[in-house]
Amino acid sequence: MRILWMVFVALIAVSPQVALAEDTEREIVVSGEGTVSAAPDMATVFVGVSRQARRAGDALQEASEGAAAVLARLESEGIAPRDIQTRNIGLSPQYARSNDGSPPRVTGYVASNDLMVRVLDFDRLGTVLDAIVADGANAMNGLYFDIQERGDLEQIARAQAVGVAREKAEVLAEAAGVTLGAVLTISEGGAGPAPFAADRGLMMEARSAVPIAGGEIDIRATVTIVFAIAD
Repeated sequence: MRILWMVFVALIAVSPQVALAEDTEREIVVSGEGTVSAAPDMATVFVGVSRQARRAGDALQEASEGAAAVLARLESEGIAPRDIQTRNIGLSPQYARSNDGSPPRVTGYVASNDLMVRVLDFDRLGTVLDAIVADGANAMNGLYFDIQERGDLEQIARAQAVGVAREKAEVLAEAAGVTLGAVLTISEGGAGPAPFAADRGLMMEARSAVPIAGGEIDIRATVTIVFAIAD
């Protein structure tokens, strides 16, 4: 009776390991990335109007008037209202420090009005920038290139990513001496352009149409695929 009980305990101790071995999936997990390059056809520009005055109210009024002039010019250049957005309005004091240890004193104020502008006619980007500066903008806080209709390009990138992942899985299966089976799961890591950004914080001066070199934007897609290992 004691021997039978010991055998029963031994089977209980071994059975979880046996079940785990039976439940373990035979699979290959791989990832792939696809990339499609294309020329941008739109740009997002972040411009600012900054004015300085001895009194806060004067600085704010001058900055507001400058921003209003820029908005009017953008409208005349054919930029739709939905493509223009005020991003920030700022007002800050300026201080003068002395060498005698006395507290700094306020000498004036700087007011700013920052705008985001989408330019959908890429060929006119330089002309639009020139017009904005001519009517009062004196700072550029960012310039980003993008593609308006990128759905077809994203689909191509996804197909490339799946092809790369399958090729990896086939190489791994052959090297391991097994047969690649059916796809169990596919998950996407994302698809979209890696936007090109110009330098920030550039001061702008009025001149002839600003030359623009758009280059190309890379649209990437990544996938993770789980393949079964065929029996």
